[in-house]
Amino acid sequence: MRSVLNTTFRSLKVRNYRLFTVGQLVKLVGVWMMFTAQDWLVLDLSNNSPGALGAVTALQFLPVLLLTLWGGKLADRYDKRKLLVAANAVFAVTAIVFAILVASGHVVLWHVFLFAGLFGIANSIETPVRQSFVSELVEMPLLPNALALSAATFNTARVGGPALAGVALALFGTGPVFLIATALSIAPVFSYTAMRAHELLRSAPPGKKDTRILDGLKYAYRRPDLMVPICLMAVIGMIGFNFPVTLAALAKINFNAGASSFGLLTTALAAGSLCGALAGSARRKRPSVYLVIGAALIFSVLEFAVGFTPNFVVAMIVLFPTGFFSIFLAQAANHRVQMGVDPKFRGRVMALYVLVFLGTTPIGASLAGWWGERYGVASSIWVAGIVCFVASAVALVWQLRSSGERLEMTLRPRPRLALVPSAEGSEPELAKAA
Repeated sequence: MRSVLNTTFRSLKVRNYRLFTVGQLVKLVGVWMMFTAQDWLVLDLSNNSPGALGAVTALQFLPVLLLTLWGGKLADRYDKRKLLVAANAVFAVTAIVFAILVASGHVVLWHVFLFAGLFGIANSIETPVRQSFVSELVEMPLLPNALALSAATFNTARVGGPALAGVALALFGTGPVFLIATALSIAPVFSYTAMRAHELLRSAPPGKKDTRILDGLKYAYRRPDLMVPICLMAVIGMIGFNFPVTLAALAKINFNAGASSFGLLTTALAAGSLCGALAGSARRKRPSVYLVIGAALIFSVLEFAVGFTPNFVVAMIVLFPTGFFSIFLAQAANHRVQMGVDPKFRGRVMALYVLVFLGTTPIGASLAGWWGERYGVASSIWVAGIVCFVASAVALVWQLRSSGERLEMTLRPRPRLALVPSAEGSEPELAKAA
């Protein structure tokens, strides 16, 4: 047990990373409480409209589409820690104003739309800076573990936040939930300030001419090993990861569930995601492209199955493995990009990754809401699964053709799917499945 714990949590021995993790965990619990309560508030204010949910989610992520590349440029040019303090302070102030408005009982639907956009602006700068900041907290051998624990932190909050929000909504109502969430969202300001700046693993910042956004895009375009996971996550992030829109509507409209039950659906998804994040914490090297594609194929099948769940209990059961492979996929893709990029371009390349993964959410959320309004919430989920499966299959075919490799199935002595390298030689990557 000691060996497992030392392997899984070894990055926490680094003081600056430990502060980073604690601050993020406290904030994210509050953020997920806020977003859970916000989804329920939108349904109440809009007379149970999936389209309104899609609009709020779209507004939260629209600034990511517009500003994230600029945030990546800032990350490569300036002090990341100071940028994170500023971005989190702006988020906290915005959350305070919104919580007061909700608690006072004067909130209307357009207020929710407005503050969703403001939260998105803060996140569009914070997210690419935070993604690239992890590499300054730990040495490269610890980076996969640190990234995995960051994903585990995120999903721990996804487990605790919605569950706490569901209980608090049932006991106290919407206003107090927003007030509690706001108090928690301030934590990163203190944790970043408490870090020892001299212990950060910084390189000299490049000049202004060397931090052009276009140069970062050209660098990524010339690297097929980066573009495959980035393009795949562009489709899955836009179409497949719309559970903030679909789960609330599925719980309230299809299953006639209350606020606390909706929290359980989100918690089931997040519990699986937490397990998926911890599953990658022992990783010490850059993951294979076939690991990323395989996880994408399995996630697609599971999402398709969620769309056909007949009741609340079955939905909870299927959402657990769906959550597992969703974060296992996202984490493997993130590792493949982060561990293959030149540090000079890390901020801009990670901004591109965030852009296609999160910045496309306004399009996907709007489509999911529109589809759910016309053809039913369940169909918006299983159709998304089909689209993601097709995208994953295309990525697999492209990779096999470009590398000259092929898949070979053997049935004896046991079923085994193996990757056969090309005759000319290629990266020795092997994909096996029982």
